[in-house]
Amino acid sequence: MNFFYSKDNLVALHFKYNLARRRFVEWAQNKIAVVPDFHKRILFSDEAHFWLNGYVNKQNCRIWSEANPQVLVESFFKNDEGHNVTVNGDRYRAIITNFFIPELNNHDVQELWFQQDGATCHTARATIYLLKDTFDDRLISRFGPVNWPPRSCDLTPVDYFL
Repeated sequence: MNFFYSKDNLVALHFKYNLARRRFVEWAQNKIAVVPDFHKRILFSDEAHFWLNGYVNKQNCRIWSEANPQVLVESFFKNDEGHNVTVNGDRYRAIITNFFIPELNNHDVQELWFQQDGATCHTARATIYLLKDTFDDRLISRFGPVNWPPRSCDLTPVDYFL
């Protein structure tokens, strides 16, 4: 099927996602109009590959702020043999359950929002249910109460530098 390679369909695809992005931005602007520091109440989740030898993946190299973000939880995913592994739904939920949620005990969770992109490990039903139990309607995610638009720029600070 050549859906994504048809010029007309590609334009329609971008237009559909642009509308979703525009709705999200309008939603965020409305939140900021009511709560000016709303953006400071969002906890971001993402995963990134990085190297200790100084190599930087230029695809993810974007600077959106002059200040470094604060990292609440950082995790490295390794299997029982100590080898690096990719993030899947079970590993992601284990980090949320065992490290992230206990760390939230030191914060007023009712004031916080949680944002994640549309990665499969983030949007598995069990993951969404787990996050809704903690954040209720303050979840920004694909399949969440506040939809994170598909094909959106990833604004997660963790995606760029650690």
